[in-house]
Amino acid sequence: MAKVVPFHQPGAKSSGNGAKTSMEANLASAVRTLGLESEGLVRLAKELEGPLAAPFEDAMRRLVAVKGRVIVTGIGKSGHVGQKIAATFASTGTPAFFVHPSEASHGDLGMVTRSDLILALSWSGETVELKPVITYSRRFAVPLIAITSQANSALGEQADVVLLLPRAKEACPHGLAPTTSTTMQLAMGDSLAIALLEARGFTAHDFKIFHPGGSLGANLKYVSDIMHRGKRLPLIKSGESMANALVAMTEKSFGCVGVTDTRGRLIGVITDGDLRRHMGPSLLEATVDDIMTAKPKTIAPSLLASAALELINASSITALFVVEKQKPVGLIHVHDLLRLGVA
Repeated sequence: MAKVVPFHQPGAKSSGNGAKTSMEANLASAVRTLGLESEGLVRLAKELEGPLAAPFEDAMRRLVAVKGRVIVTGIGKSGHVGQKIAATFASTGTPAFFVHPSEASHGDLGMVTRSDLILALSWSGETVELKPVITYSRRFAVPLIAITSQANSALGEQADVVLLLPRAKEACPHGLAPTTSTTMQLAMGDSLAIALLEARGFTAHDFKIFHPGGSLGANLKYVSDIMHRGKRLPLIKSGESMANALVAMTEKSFGCVGVTDTRGRLIGVITDGDLRRHMGPSLLEATVDDIMTAKPKTIAPSLLASAALELINASSITALFVVEKQKPVGLIHVHDLLRLGVA
């Protein structure tokens, strides 16, 4: 039988006494990578405050004016970044999608119309696969914005706007694997998307339309979407006995009961904690007004579910009455929020 020889990657260190050294080296490498990429972002921010300011504003003007879609394109690592940028545009109210440049030259250019705008990513600006896209944009006068590091490249010279990225050092020790460069590309795309979001007044309500699912969708639900209402509300009138209040609390199972005045306004709340604090022989003989916490914390139905959870946690309570014009219209419990995945 042939002898099996363990495979060792080049430069890999053996376990044992070298484990700590290896761990230190790994951590040092990670910190160095983050440092270099951070330096790239700092340089990009400084460029935006200087020579990049005018091109960025020009790009924003064109993006705001576009009547069609934003077509993002790029290949390799730039293509992967481009797909994320397109997704960010789309999720923040700007119709956008990614077109692979190789597929574009085999029919997908038909997806691009004259009312669209093309955002092309290429670090060198000399990506051969982008040539058909560039030619198409010039032939049909489709606005072209380039994110590149070379203004005098094939892409840079043909683009209507060049967002020139600084030539920062890659985190890769060989200077080969795109790292700092792709981080800056992504940051530039995010900068455009967020500036466009703010310019268009894109709200949390708009965000909810594009994010109905998952924990993000849950956070963007309104209190009115998930609150208990109607006969489910544990309410009792001012002046009632605590015996009746206990019955109402037990029937509704929310661990609290709201106290209303003769006009139906919420004037107090009795919780399980109030019962424990007033436990004694005279509890059932007392009225709800004697036990209740006056002027309780309440919430509006128009508030986001995430804000409701934040208020519940900050107040160390488990439930909140939902109030409109001082009258209780609903109740929201922490279990409802956690069950939906609100965080």
